[in-house]
Amino acid sequence: MLLAIDIGNSNLSVGAFEEDRLVFVSRLATERHRTGDQYALELKSICEMHRTSPSAFDAAIIGSVVPELTPVLGAAAYTLTGCQPVILGPGLKTGLNILTDNPAQVGADLIAAAVACAAMYPLPCLAADLGTATKISIIDSKGAFCGCTIAPGVAISLEALASRTSQLPNISLQAPTKAAGKNTVDAMRSGIIFGTAAMIDGLCERMEAELGEGPCFTVATGGLAADIVPVCKRDIVFNGELVLEGLRLVFEKNRKPKTP
Repeated sequence: MLLAIDIGNSNLSVGAFEEDRLVFVSRLATERHRTGDQYALELKSICEMHRTSPSAFDAAIIGSVVPELTPVLGAAAYTLTGCQPVILGPGLKTGLNILTDNPAQVGADLIAAAVACAAMYPLPCLAADLGTATKISIIDSKGAFCGCTIAPGVAISLEALASRTSQLPNISLQAPTKAAGKNTVDAMRSGIIFGTAAMIDGLCERMEAELGEGPCFTVATGGLAADIVPVCKRDIVFNGELVLEGLRLVFEKNRKPKTP
């Protein structure tokens, strides 16, 4: 089995694959002060919760946008599985032609999502990741990564509203019935949810026009995508495990053949 770990700024996604089948997925809060041993205990508990023995893993891969946690989770994965994890970064085969000014600066999450899109969905394709930041990547008809947009995420925007104003409260995410709110909470929900949906629709339309290859298939992932996608005007497929699937595909491209 393959252990795949996606280290994000807010959450860690942990997936277990048996060949191309996702056996289980679990998510933890990203905590930068934890040690490798602490994360190893968390991973062991997750495996036990899903009735999976750590000895069942014979490989691991990590994609990270939190550099200080990459070696920490690497040590945890090694402690759990006894396998040195593959780290998604420069030098690995991805099959992805990255058409940016500095390909080495493209985040591991964006690369993994683009690899998954190229393998799983019609091209050209737009991949929206609604996590700590709201990111939209574009993959052209040849499967090349052509760039992305990055904006503050939903949670960051909500936090800024509550902390930088005197009268706006912390609220839960829930789409209101109308764009024009009749009270403070509904007005904030409209601005955040409908506003983010409108931004995604608008940016996708602009990126699609810039690419000039016709309509783009659109996929969304990330912890907050499920709240936003239903109110977008654009047809968007939700895939919560897009990055984990991409990590699996990258691992397969770099798997060393077994010696006879």
